[in-house]
Amino acid sequence: MNKVKCIIIDDEELARTLIQSYIDKIDFLEVVDSFENPLNAIPILKESHVDIIFLDIQMPELKGTDFAKLINPKTKIIFTTAYSEYALEGYNLNALDYLLKPITFERFLQAVNKFKKEDTFIEDSITVKSGYDLHKLKYDDILYVESDNEYVVFFTSEKKIMSHQTLKSLEKKLPASLFLRVHRSYIVNKQKVSALKGRDLLISEVKIPVSDSYYDTVKTELF
Repeated sequence: MNKVKCIIIDDEELARTLIQSYIDKIDFLEVVDSFENPLNAIPILKESHVDIIFLDIQMPELKGTDFAKLINPKTKIIFTTAYSEYALEGYNLNALDYLLKPITFERFLQAVNKFKKEDTFIEDSITVKSGYDLHKLKYDDILYVESDNEYVVFFTSEKKIMSHQTLKSLEKKLPASLFLRVHRSYIVNKQKVSALKGRDLLISEVKIPVSDSYYDTVKTELF
């Protein structure tokens, strides 16, 4: 199973240390980084995939509730704060949970388990039926998927596999945290994209066209 990648944002060092210690006790969680200032976290959110942000609300540079409006809505937020009056605002921002300080480990565990229950915790592969055969493809091996009428073709660095299904139905099966529809005929693995040249994405020297309707989303999520 893939690790659930987390970042911690809190202006208090003791609070960051506590959250870090809780994460270290849970085998499916992994800390990507920790920040005192939320503004410093913006570059890493653009460069790396993050599943959960543990986000303090009352901070001097920028309130956590304001920062939450700037990030990709697919990234889950667990607010951490000493002020219960912010709870309603937090839930209105579709937060995964709202932890009131001092945070116990039991309460912390309840919050992160919600992530798994929402099915955003993903397996690391997909089973693909091709004719009479079944292939287990690791997500990390998939470069992109191309539509071919009533079929889709999975491209890896070593092979391609054709499966009788539509790209639309496949899009619902693949984790949105890893894959992105960029064209009516293409889904790409976000981690395999190396460049955007004009209206084409570059994946292992292969040019993948980007439709006008997907262009802004591609720039926002990948660059």
